[in-house]
Amino acid sequence: MANRNKRQLPLAERFKDNNIKIFALGGLDEVGKNMYVVECGDEIIVIDSGIMFPGTGFGVDYVIPDYTYLKNNEEKIVGLFITHGHEDHIGGIPYLLRRVRIPKVYATGIAVSLIKNKLSEFRNLQINFVEYNHNSVFDFKNFQVSFFRTNHSIPDSFGIAIKTRLGYIIHTGDFKFDFTPLFKHTEYAKLTSYSEKGVLCLLSDSTNANVSKFAVSEKKIGESIKTIFGQIKGRIIISTFASNVHRIQQIVEASVEHGRKIIVFGRSMEKTVNVSQQLNYIQAPPGTFITAKEFPHLPPNKITILSTGSQGEPLAALSRIADGTHRTIKIIPGDTIVFSSSPIPGNQEAINRTINKLYRAGCNVIVNSPLTDTHASGHASETELMIMLALTRPKYFVPIHGEFSMLKRHAELAVATGVKPENCFILDNGEVLTFSDNKVAITHRVQSGDVYIDSNNFDIDNSIIRERRVLSDDGMLAVIFSSHKYKLNREPNIVSRGFIYVKDSGELIEDISEKAKTIYNDYYNRTKRFHPNHVINIISNELTEYIYEKTEKKPMVVPIIMNY
Repeated sequence: MANRNKRQLPLAERFKDNNIKIFALGGLDEVGKNMYVVECGDEIIVIDSGIMFPGTGFGVDYVIPDYTYLKNNEEKIVGLFITHGHEDHIGGIPYLLRRVRIPKVYATGIAVSLIKNKLSEFRNLQINFVEYNHNSVFDFKNFQVSFFRTNHSIPDSFGIAIKTRLGYIIHTGDFKFDFTPLFKHTEYAKLTSYSEKGVLCLLSDSTNANVSKFAVSEKKIGESIKTIFGQIKGRIIISTFASNVHRIQQIVEASVEHGRKIIVFGRSMEKTVNVSQQLNYIQAPPGTFITAKEFPHLPPNKITILSTGSQGEPLAALSRIADGTHRTIKIIPGDTIVFSSSPIPGNQEAINRTINKLYRAGCNVIVNSPLTDTHASGHASETELMIMLALTRPKYFVPIHGEFSMLKRHAELAVATGVKPENCFILDNGEVLTFSDNKVAITHRVQSGDVYIDSNNFDIDNSIIRERRVLSDDGMLAVIFSSHKYKLNREPNIVSRGFIYVKDSGELIEDISEKAKTIYNDYYNRTKRFHPNHVINIISNELTEYIYEKTEKKPMVVPIIMNY
């Protein structure tokens, strides 16, 4: 695994050879934004098109991959293949379709309905769906694509097998091994059949590579939730991932068993419930789901409130309930909040804030623990990952979908199961792993990175994000110059926002004002023709350095010239 050394790789805009290439545009050294590419000759297969939720605000709602390489090579793309319907695998599809011509999108089951629902929010986007099943096989010039069922926290989850001239490339999708699943079993026989034919490379989900405990079966979680519901006397407000259809069905069954009606809050949760009911993945007796107008007339012990916000998202229903700003739900004595989820990396602080607010409001709060078992991960732990490696017996291995520590641990597991250390490649987004007939190496990189999307579904330029970070960290300092024919006629005026409190920093403000005046006058006295934009840049740069020497902070410096 020496390939983690820093590499100076040539940037490739397109390839003209017939070697097989694997690379990610998102999903490596991060959790989310999944997008993987397999290329050979004049054909490109894209696997998944996800989003990532930002760890900080700055007016960013979503993060998507940089699609530049796909745009430059769109004539090669034979299709986008979707493994399952979670946002980190389908959330980027509308943005991809706005930028890149995708001839066909291959998806199945609930993922198709969720994608259609998502596209309904965007105008003039055309999509050509091809629905596959576990027996589907699609032939291309350089590839043959087939599928195998997996277990995950959403129905209709699949791995993808890509047959090439050098052997199979297996992409597991998100998976775990559940021997008592709520729906279909993993297709173990297919995995062993691929290994018998020869697996060139395995790309495998690394999210829980650092977890030693075997993932709990969803059936056990359903039994635990029913037990918890039987012990609660007041209202139950339960929050889970909106896309966790299995869990929602378990909550429905527990509510029905204990005579509770269900009201759903949260836009994404409402959409998932509607779609899942249409496909019969969520089944409930008539009258189980009620409206906001109906539930105030029921006693608290007859109500289950199903809510979004298990990750502490500030605008989600549960966060607004905790803040007391939800227009329908107000906390009442005896309410119990159940978190049927686990924290996504980076969200723990936001979740803790929400939990503390709920406690302050007088709620009982139940979170997942060995004693309560309100959540089972949808991702394979160490043992399960080793089983996948043992079943497929790949010659080469690329861990995907996870932060660096997860990828590294997964590579160590691969070595433990018999993959040679030099055949394990921990890649960065954009790094190209090339398979020729007699050699395998990381040969190039393609353009990759983050693209930020705001609440209006528009791109935010990276420079704007940098400016917002500066404003958030060190604030802003405006320097206002008053001049006549660009000659100063008064002292510069300093306005600070988020940097220092002006009234308590008189000496520093005087120093900054004097420095600003000196820079301005030096430019005015030595130039024959005054260029306002030029002097503004000079003042901004020199004053930034001066302020940093004084304070070790770098506020955004905004010079303003008022000329009369």
